[in-house]
Amino acid sequence: MADTAVDTVASVPVAVVGAGPAGLMLAHLLGRAGVETIVVDTRSRREIGTTQRAGILEAGAVRDLVDTGVGDRVLREGNEHEGIELRFDGRPHRIDFKELVGESVWLYPQTEVFIDLADARDRDGGTVHFGVKDTEVLDITTDAPKVRYTAPDGSRHEIRARYVVGADGSRSMCRDLVPEERRVRHGKEYPLAWFGIMAQAPTSAPELVYAHSEHGFALISRRTETVQRMYFQCSPDESVDAWQDDRIWETLQARVTGRDGFRLQEGPILEKTVLRFRSFVQEPMRWHSMTLAGDAAHTVPPTGARGLNLALHDVKVLADVLLRALCISGDAALDDYQPRALRRVWRAQNFSSWMTQLLHTAPGGTPFDLRRQLGELDNVVGTRAGRTYLAEQYTGWPAGSLA
Repeated sequence: MADTAVDTVASVPVAVVGAGPAGLMLAHLLGRAGVETIVVDTRSRREIGTTQRAGILEAGAVRDLVDTGVGDRVLREGNEHEGIELRFDGRPHRIDFKELVGESVWLYPQTEVFIDLADARDRDGGTVHFGVKDTEVLDITTDAPKVRYTAPDGSRHEIRARYVVGADGSRSMCRDLVPEERRVRHGKEYPLAWFGIMAQAPTSAPELVYAHSEHGFALISRRTETVQRMYFQCSPDESVDAWQDDRIWETLQARVTGRDGFRLQEGPILEKTVLRFRSFVQEPMRWHSMTLAGDAAHTVPPTGARGLNLALHDVKVLADVLLRALCISGDAALDDYQPRALRRVWRAQNFSSWMTQLLHTAPGGTPFDLRRQLGELDNVVGTRAGRTYLAEQYTGWPAGSLA
């Protein structure tokens, strides 16, 4: 539709495709520095704001949200977790983040982060267009790229920008604009998935519980005081329709049972889903006047709780280099983006993969594999070095260890 006439033309320094947390946080950071953006997304604001997604925020990400004026609802309504529990061989083992590395994480769903950022854009007069269609990104090999889209009322619009950012998620259209012969896609499909539920039930544990058993993995989390989020390992092609509530609870209880008598609080199951595991990284993350951020550039398995944090780190780095590019440094400033972002991305890929193999039962695994895995878990919890390594990785690495 590139040749179709447009009804309006707007010019801004930066156009952003994708109004999830990555796109909105970037627009927020640039807006605070006086740089105008226009953000577009094919989803409606209601659709994004009601799609339930888990979220563990590093302390650094929480500080960035609060310090940049997004609001302190994360502090009031989120849940600070000073550690996690690993359960294996029938016993609980707490990893005390505060004692080990002086940091916490915050249980605060990604949906809530989106709501806070969308409200901040409204408050600050930012321009975000939800529910658009037929989005096109044009002329990214020039210094005058364009974004064209159709509004919900059918009118056609064009955004002229100096830079375009593709923050359009794991099914990104923008990343496909890098020519096939010039891009490299690293990826891995895992032979396992999570069966996730939301249940109307009291809280079972004060912090997240990561449980390893011979039957497979389980994760016990929470949404609110009365709604809990839990997962258990399953096959990637598992059907949610094959699982009735009684079977789900029996499976979860078997995976967390232990000598301490720990049992989950049960209740009606409100939602079921199967979450497949995939690792993905595309390079380059910049192509001429376009950059990629968040899931458009990389995805990680959920075990290490890195996905949302990586997206927020991407745009923190990207805001810095875009501001330098727009002021005095020009395009050369953008050369800093990929190496600064990818260093953390590959650390997160490693940690997420390590946590996945540490806690999940490999399909076709032997008794030797199970005992070796228990030995590794014992090494992690049984030494201060092992506990500290997990705590550093989970809470986001020590300040100054990564740009």
